[in-house]
Amino acid sequence: MKAILRRARFALLIPVLMWVGASSPALAGATVTLSPGSGHPNSKDNVSGTGFTANEPVDVYFDTTDELLVFTDGTGAFGKHQLNVPADALPGTHWITAIGRKNEDGNQAPFTVTTIWAELGFSLHGKRNNPYENVISTSNAASLDIAWTAATGGFVTSSPAVEYGLIYVGSWDNKLYAINASTGATLWTATTGNIVRSSPAVANGVVYVGSDDGKLYAFNYANGAVKWTATTGNVVYSSPAVANGVVYVGSLDDKLYAFNANTGALLSGWPVTTGGGVFSSPAVANGVVYVGSEDDNLYAFNATTGVQLWTATTASGVASSPAVANGVVYFGSNDDKLYAINARTGGTLWTATTAGVIGTTPAVANGVVYVGSADNNLYAFSAITGATLWTATTGNEIVSSAAVANGVVYVGSGDDKLYAFDAIDGATLWTAATGGSVGSSPTVSDGVVYVGSTDNNLYVFALNGGNNAVYRRGAAPPSHVSLHPDYRLTPAN
Repeated sequence: MKAILRRARFALLIPVLMWVGASSPALAGATVTLSPGSGHPNSKDNVSGTGFTANEPVDVYFDTTDELLVFTDGTGAFGKHQLNVPADALPGTHWITAIGRKNEDGNQAPFTVTTIWAELGFSLHGKRNNPYENVISTSNAASLDIAWTAATGGFVTSSPAVEYGLIYVGSWDNKLYAINASTGATLWTATTGNIVRSSPAVANGVVYVGSDDGKLYAFNYANGAVKWTATTGNVVYSSPAVANGVVYVGSLDDKLYAFNANTGALLSGWPVTTGGGVFSSPAVANGVVYVGSEDDNLYAFNATTGVQLWTATTASGVASSPAVANGVVYFGSNDDKLYAINARTGGTLWTATTAGVIGTTPAVANGVVYVGSADNNLYAFSAITGATLWTATTGNEIVSSAAVANGVVYVGSGDDKLYAFDAIDGATLWTAATGGSVGSSPTVSDGVVYVGSTDNNLYVFALNGGNNAVYRRGAAPPSHVSLHPDYRLTPAN
């Protein structure tokens, strides 16, 4: 019964996203239209309206704050204007209201604030930093608690992706799972021909993931129907990256592939060959694809043609996936070092040494590179100089890649625990035990932390197990009488 109640309360956490094109009937008269109707904190949304009084000043509110003043034309309409979503807007449903100053005509439309994490590296650059997280912080991370778990039929070393109100994650039972992010219910599974260690990427209504059967799969995000499959010459351990209608993924056949994201057709000039298996997951930045290889090199290829631009050589295999930030590529090597490479030339800027293999993806945030090592430690290095800022010790090797969000660094360990450290000084903020080692890399989205474990479960953590008041915001629109114009606003262009 307690589990049922907890799931019911937690169901308020993550709304299923939908495009909002029509207004709410909360106020009579006009129509308010939003495009796209959802976004992250500090994003912009387009607001337009019809049915107001001609040549009327109209105040546009985000919740109860007057954010924008616009004027209607002779027909009582106003065209698209950009409204800034406040940086402190919490995940969930908010309301955008437009009210005319002449006749108080107006209406409201719901807007969903969300901070999706749609692929292994958070973004195509692979930095594993969610800059929009505003729920969990260093001040409250200690109150994180398990909200629910979802069982699969095998190890979960795949890292979860979160979008459309769903969690997508692979399992060693040969399946990709789509799990309701609010309740933990499995909505669908899709079967591949072997283990799914690859982490899924979600783009344009499609979920892409590799399998040990040597194939890349494209599934419909809503029902798991197979859109297409593409065959490589060996295991696809690498996690796909989707950029400009192309899916890039590595294979243990020593190659990096580029497929048309819509059809699965192999692009001209691809695959490109390295000298070893490609465990590494590609990062894409400024028209270049970066990926590591077991031949001891990091490669840079033209993202369109596949032409090799440069290689950077280490003393051992590169299973680590690269992260690109401010013109620098950061990656680890099995030679126990973290490398910082000029993204344009391939020249080495600095290296930093640990006492173990670095097979994890670095996370980059606020001038710091965070990376786990097989020596049981999480390291924080200066992104500029490579100087060690701090280390934090876990009870076993770290093969999970760190995630950074709102001043907190999360990482799993082979000691069967998930950790949260202060990004500034490495102080331990929180730990949570799972039933197996944590090789999955954590994902932080909408104030919730997701991670897999070798006990066959996906774990979901939230403040007070999802019972914190921050997750129970009222979704009702503000009343008309609670909205007051800000007469200091100047009209928007």
